[in-house]
Amino acid sequence: MEDNKKRMWALTAGLLGCLCYGGGDWLMMYGDPTYAGGLNWLTLGTAAIPQWRYTLAMVLAFPGILLYGISLFAVKEYITDEKKKKVYQYLNAFGLTPWIALHLIYVVILSLFAWLNNNGFANEALTICESLYNNYSWIIPVCEGLMLPVFLYWFYLQIAGITVFKKGMAFTNVLVIFGILKGITMLMPESGFRLGFTNGLMSESMIIWFLLIYMEIGRKEQRG
Repeated sequence: MEDNKKRMWALTAGLLGCLCYGGGDWLMMYGDPTYAGGLNWLTLGTAAIPQWRYTLAMVLAFPGILLYGISLFAVKEYITDEKKKKVYQYLNAFGLTPWIALHLIYVVILSLFAWLNNNGFANEALTICESLYNNYSWIIPVCEGLMLPVFLYWFYLQIAGITVFKKGMAFTNVLVIFGILKGITMLMPESGFRLGFTNGLMSESMIIWFLLIYMEIGRKEQRG
């Protein structure tokens, strides 16, 4: 019972991590969605965002990743095979590494874009920031390549019945939720809300995932 309480607290930490990261995602993107270049997130809205919002978005990433780590490492206790539990731990450690790097590349480019637009370099802002993105865009698939395996492995563990959850829970995987939410964004009209929601998709998916685990564990406790 005491172990379950600790795990539930760990899941709560994950929810708080989602609020930190997701809040930062919204801070750095919410605004007028009108854009002129090749990157639909370099918009009139992001150009007008004050620098404190970009700073806060970056600051929030640090407690965010710590809280994610607490929760994601605690999830290993729901794996029933000790060897596979260790594999999950390694994949999770590798997967957490690029989160801040991915966050940083967008914050830096958006912050620069806003600064240039508000300090007499509006004509050059788009060219400079698109060029900067093109030079470092390779970081994005590398980061995603490190982030995804732990969630794919968790899907395998659940669908193979190597966790305390029923196999059908595999389809509540973060990546499944992300795909559904991504499809929903395609139906949304262009707006600041859509920009913020799209930028925060991973955090929003994680919130739903943590809540589903939280509720399933709660049901298991009630059943005794």
